[in-house]
Amino acid sequence: MMFDYMTLKVIWFGIMTVILIAFAITGGMDIGVHILLPYVGKDDAGRRSVLNAVGPTWEGNQVWLVTFGAGLFAIWPPVYATAFSSLYIALLLVVLVLVLRPPGFDYRAKINSDAWRQAWDLCLFTSGIVLALVFGVAIGNLFLGMPFYFDENLLPIYMGTFLGLFSPLSLLVGLTSLSMLAMQGGIYLQYKLIGPEAIRAKQAVHFFAWVYAVCFVAAGLYVCLYAPGYIIDSIPDVNTSFAATQKVVITETGAWVNNFTNHPILWLFPIIALVGARIAVRCCNHECIKSALIVFSVTIACTIATAATSLFPFILPSNYRFNDSLTIWDAVSSEKTLGTTLVIVILLLPIVLAYTAWVYRVMRGKVVINKDSY
Repeated sequence: MMFDYMTLKVIWFGIMTVILIAFAITGGMDIGVHILLPYVGKDDAGRRSVLNAVGPTWEGNQVWLVTFGAGLFAIWPPVYATAFSSLYIALLLVVLVLVLRPPGFDYRAKINSDAWRQAWDLCLFTSGIVLALVFGVAIGNLFLGMPFYFDENLLPIYMGTFLGLFSPLSLLVGLTSLSMLAMQGGIYLQYKLIGPEAIRAKQAVHFFAWVYAVCFVAAGLYVCLYAPGYIIDSIPDVNTSFAATQKVVITETGAWVNNFTNHPILWLFPIIALVGARIAVRCCNHECIKSALIVFSVTIACTIATAATSLFPFILPSNYRFNDSLTIWDAVSSEKTLGTTLVIVILLLPIVLAYTAWVYRVMRGKVVINKDSY
């Protein structure tokens, strides 16, 4: 393999971040559409138009979320084991709302009843709100650390509760996530719809752009000024394999911005995110919707890159026992596994991207309602 173990660890941190970005841009667009469903679609015909905007593509977009989960299992097994064995209620909540989405689309038009359709519309709206908030709350908790530790057998022990996941910072990041995805959904609906639905989608873009900017800046200031950042004080050779408990981690207020301080060029991520949101709104005002989608997709990428850059090299910090925090250096699979899976990604990722681009090209154009619509 042309890369050493340490380089492979860094590369896979980048790949996992890219997978998360891909889901936020594509699957997040579907989630945003669900959030805007009752506002943009004021009547049954309007809601049918909204759902038909994402109907042909939403299932394929969920593949990125599945891929991220599989990546956790294959690349960062301790992270997968710790998160999935501890956060039962949160994960069950995510699974529940994900399960509601397929019948929400497929069964909505099976019975000619307003009550029936409104019930499934409520399910889809709820799934959008819950997914957007949960994903944001999860990222917010990474900056605060999770209450877990490893016992003498290196088994993860979780000491927290479901309600303990909700704090001012996690809720603020949750609102950032919700507004960001709602804005992405609004831009896409403005691109796909016509008439009053497109106008309401444009109005939603304006509103959520302000919410996103305020929440993003507020969350950033909170992390910089109040959140205890994590610093690796000592660690074994990162080009080797070792247990997570073998390093020494300390905390310091404001330490989450150390990577930005050490590499000032990284400040471009949050700056581009904020500027991109503003440019996307202006593009929507001038009916340059394709440009708005591209620009705001860059905004989403930079928003997630901002969080990933700040956390690096931590993946799952522990606020119960700092030294047990999981990082890219100690929470990874073997060098052979990282190398083999990297080759697979290099071979298959271009095919997935090409197919995704082809699907969106085929499904381009405005939504037309017919007897087979949702």
